[in-house]
Amino acid sequence: MNRTLLFTVLLAASGVAVAHDHDDHGPGHSIDKVNGSITAEAGQSYGDLSTVNGGIDLERGAKVEDVETVNGGIEAEDDVGARSVSTVNGGIRFGQRARVDGDVETVNGGIFLDRGSNVRSDVSTVNGAIGLVDTDLGGGIETVNGDVTVGVGSHVKGGIHVEKPNKNGFSIGWGKPKVPRIVIGPNAVVEGNLVFEREVVLYVHASARIGTVTGATAKRYSGATPPAE
Repeated sequence: MNRTLLFTVLLAASGVAVAHDHDDHGPGHSIDKVNGSITAEAGQSYGDLSTVNGGIDLERGAKVEDVETVNGGIEAEDDVGARSVSTVNGGIRFGQRARVDGDVETVNGGIFLDRGSNVRSDVSTVNGAIGLVDTDLGGGIETVNGDVTVGVGSHVKGGIHVEKPNKNGFSIGWGKPKVPRIVIGPNAVVEGNLVFEREVVLYVHASARIGTVTGATAKRYSGATPPAE
């Protein structure tokens, strides 16, 4: 998790609010809000998009720089480009052929990247599932409590790391913890190490290729989907 998102989390937890609300109202500009959603219009280019309380929508073909919110989801249509994407309380969902030059990360929420997408760095959550379909990931996948699906035809170059719960301040819970389900699908490739610091269920398709596994035993399957638990 990068320093920008960590700072945002601490800012939100401390109850300190940004004292301004700046919106240049149009393509080509940065948009910075405290309260309210942001929409990047189809086919237009923007600078940074930032809000504290609100979601961010990226319409088809929009090009943006850093996309950040605290309390809200980030939804992107097809052919969207961004430098980095982060939220604290909300999911992140991209359509087909997304291009992200940096990280895609959230604390409480899932992440989904559809066919033909390319992320040059890491994808990470604390509490939320991660799903890739025919996606190239230049970095790795990190989570604490989330399920992970490296779907059909996806390529992850930086491995997978599932951290031990309560290693940081965002994963405190009660009762018996849910066991994350990790699926490496048909024709998927995960380079690097797959490191599991906690119990997981790991399914690897017979056509998939993976690196060294630590902390789990891979269960091979050959159908379209792994066995139901």
